[in-house]
Amino acid sequence: MSDTPPVLTRTAPAPERGEDWADEMGARWLAHLDTFEGMIAPIGEALLARAALTPGERVVDIGCGGGATTLAAARAVAPDGTALGLDISPVLLRRARDRAAQAGAIDVVFVCADAAAVQLDAVPFDRMISRFGSMFFPNPYPAFANLRGMIRPGGRLDLAVWAAPRDNPWMAAMVAIMRRYIDLPRPEPRTPGPFAFEDTEYLGDVLATSGFSGIEFETWSGDLPFGGPGATPDQAVAFALDGMAFRDRIAMIEPDLIAEVSRDLMDLYADRHTPNGVMMPAKVWLVSARS
Repeated sequence: MSDTPPVLTRTAPAPERGEDWADEMGARWLAHLDTFEGMIAPIGEALLARAALTPGERVVDIGCGGGATTLAAARAVAPDGTALGLDISPVLLRRARDRAAQAGAIDVVFVCADAAAVQLDAVPFDRMISRFGSMFFPNPYPAFANLRGMIRPGGRLDLAVWAAPRDNPWMAAMVAIMRRYIDLPRPEPRTPGPFAFEDTEYLGDVLATSGFSGIEFETWSGDLPFGGPGATPDQAVAFALDGMAFRDRIAMIEPDLIAEVSRDLMDLYADRHTPNGVMMPAKVWLVSARS
C-alpha cells in the first residue's frame, strides 16, 4: 500500500468541482464521517451482498470517500484479490489511507482523481462498485463511458443510488422544514446531486448508452439512523444543521429563526426516536450491469 502509487494513473486530469467534493463538501463529510457512514451502513451492506464479490477479483470503488466500502470489498476478495478506492477528495482519501494502514490492509490502494476522466494503469478490473459515489458527474454519459473502460469485458458494475426525494423522508422532511425559513432552490431533474439518478429510465439510458448491458434494478427500502446509530433527537438536529449541504444558508439567518428551525426539527426527530436512534425512512436503487 502506498500514499502515492507511482504507476496507477497514466493521466489524472484536474478534477471537476461538481458539488465541491474536492474541497468544502469533502471536508464537511470528513468532519461527520462516522455519522454519515453509520447512517448509510445498511445500504453499503446491501450493496456488497448484492455484488457478491469473490476471492481473487480485482475491484474498483468509485467515490469511495473514507474507504469503508473499499476495505469491505478488499476483505471480500482476499487473499488474492485487490481493491482500489477512487475519489475526488484529498482529505477523505487521507483518512481512507490511515484506516487501511490501521487495518493492516496490504491489497488496498487509494487514488485521488476525477473518475469521469482518469485513466488507470491498473485496468481492467473485474468488478466496480459505488455507494452513492456516482451521482455527481456534470456529464454522466461520457463519465460512465470512461468507467466502463475500467472494467474487463463481461465484468460487473454495482451501484447504490438514492430513489426519489418523496421516497426518502430522511431528506425530504428535513428540507420541507428548512424551506419554511430559507430559500432552498429546487434542483432541476437529472442535475448532479444526491438524487440525480432517481429516475431509473434515465440511469438505464446512461448505462446503456455508455456500453453497459444486462442492466437490473432492485429496491432497498428501510429505516436509516439519521444522525448515526443511537443518536438522540438533539444529536440529529445538530447533524441536520451542521452536516448537510445547506449549512451555510442556515448560518445566514437570524438566531431566533435558527431556534425555530431547531424546534421544528426536534419535533420531527422526536417522533421517530427509538432505542436504535432516530429512524427515518429511505429508499435506494441497487443497480447492476455488465461491461
